[in-house]
Amino acid sequence: MAELINNPIYMQKARAELDTIVGNHRLVDENDIPNLPYLKAIVMETLRLHPPTPLIPRESDKDCMVDGFNIPAKTRLFINVWAIGRESKYWPDPLKFMPERFLVNEDNDNVIIDVRGQHFHLIPFGSGRRGCPGITAALQVVYSALASLIQCFEWKVAGDGEKIDMTEASGLTLRRATPLLCIPVSRHISLLPLS
Repeated sequence: MAELINNPIYMQKARAELDTIVGNHRLVDENDIPNLPYLKAIVMETLRLHPPTPLIPRESDKDCMVDGFNIPAKTRLFINVWAIGRESKYWPDPLKFMPERFLVNEDNDNVIIDVRGQHFHLIPFGSGRRGCPGITAALQVVYSALASLIQCFEWKVAGDGEKIDMTEASGLTLRRATPLLCIPVSRHISLLPLS
């Protein structure tokens, strides 16, 4: 949400996609998600820049060489997922929030990149046998929640600032250093349940 509030053009594109696919006569539901590629691209781009866990601990099970470095068996390693998502070798303009990098263009130039651990330059949930077992459920919840927030509300920054501070706090999980404070303004009153 913070990235979308800071980049309103992407919020508008996501809202336009929702209005086209779902409309304003009903709430978005899980069955709509496969038909919302721009919403999915926003989530992928967010996971690239802000992975849930910045470091993934692993232990090598045998001696191996990685990029010219000898790694003996039983060595404890930390995979820096945060840095991988910002590697300019794989991501042009890596610090910029650009959901379009996860869309297939007309020329079919873009490879569809997924966060399920098959593309090693985007592994916010790990990879292989030690990858997160809840990835499917997590993505479904994130897609549905984000779609509902975009469909039902306009978002305003609380306080004086126009932009949200994206500074990250250190820790085992990646979180914002300052809380996200914003004001929701209802878009579709007819969609909200009566109390």
